[in-house]
Amino acid sequence: MDMAAVPVIDISPYRGGEASARLALAAQVDRTCREIGFMVISGHGVDPELVAAVEEVSRAFFDLPLAEKMRIVRPAPDVTRGYMPMKAEVLVRSRGGDAPGDLNESLMIGPVDADGSAYYRAPEAGRHFAANLWPERPVGLRAIYERYYRVMDALGIDLMRLFALALRLPEGYFDASVDRSISRLRVRNYPAPEEAPVAGQLRAGAHSDYGSLTILKTEDRPGGLQVMGRDGRWLDVPHLPGSFVVNIGDMLARWTNDRWVSTLHRVVNPPADCTGETRRQSVVFFQNPNYDALVACLPGCTDASHPPKYAPTTSGGHLREKFVATQQAYA
Repeated sequence: MDMAAVPVIDISPYRGGEASARLALAAQVDRTCREIGFMVISGHGVDPELVAAVEEVSRAFFDLPLAEKMRIVRPAPDVTRGYMPMKAEVLVRSRGGDAPGDLNESLMIGPVDADGSAYYRAPEAGRHFAANLWPERPVGLRAIYERYYRVMDALGIDLMRLFALALRLPEGYFDASVDRSISRLRVRNYPAPEEAPVAGQLRAGAHSDYGSLTILKTEDRPGGLQVMGRDGRWLDVPHLPGSFVVNIGDMLARWTNDRWVSTLHRVVNPPADCTGETRRQSVVFFQNPNYDALVACLPGCTDASHPPKYAPTTSGGHLREKFVATQQAYA
């Protein structure tokens, strides 16, 4: 693999290929996850009109007056629902650093099909199934977001099945860990800068994602996504129309005993002398396993020379710690 670039992988063989093609794809995914933990995927089967609808309705929301957006402001650091204004998050804190607030605003929702049964109301569920907060405008946002959430949830399950094959596990190995997931859909808006950032301030500071995997739809605009390569250099993530960026998160790296890497990434500021359109929007689906999913070293990821590095934990407890660590008071 050329580590000067994030690889582009066509996953359509998983969805309809012969056994040999599926195994070859799984081997390619395993190598990618060992080397960099990021890939750009095509052949995913998601309707481009749905993606466009999410992008359009989200821009309309972010264009509303701040006072209107604040009506659905996120109610608490461990409730990942609603609106987060500019500078309300410092992602580098998830890795023990600090910096000025990140230069983005966002709108978040969680699971859309929780049925209110005992599993979703158990004390161990915490606030992972808190009610979603919906704006009055734009009309239609809720329906579009709920449809997109369901499509991304299904894609995430397919990717976890592909990842199981890549780890030489039964294809359905992770199914019982992601069938009632505490996943999150988050749309981030990076406005065109109105003033120069202060020292150390980025659109999104360097961090790794917290959960199992992330599915990202981004835009080809200045001030974009970068991934840290193994040599310590920042690599620009390529933009391929109709594709998604997929990366593994801390939880899957922990599951694999760091056989797979959860890679640092960031969103940089546009060049100060840029004259083109620099507003940027990303649509991010964070797949987070069921709150009670046990995250312990997987079969095949440990031997006499590589004992388990981490104590077993649960998905819900791990995520809550990360959410609380990165939030700060609104400016």
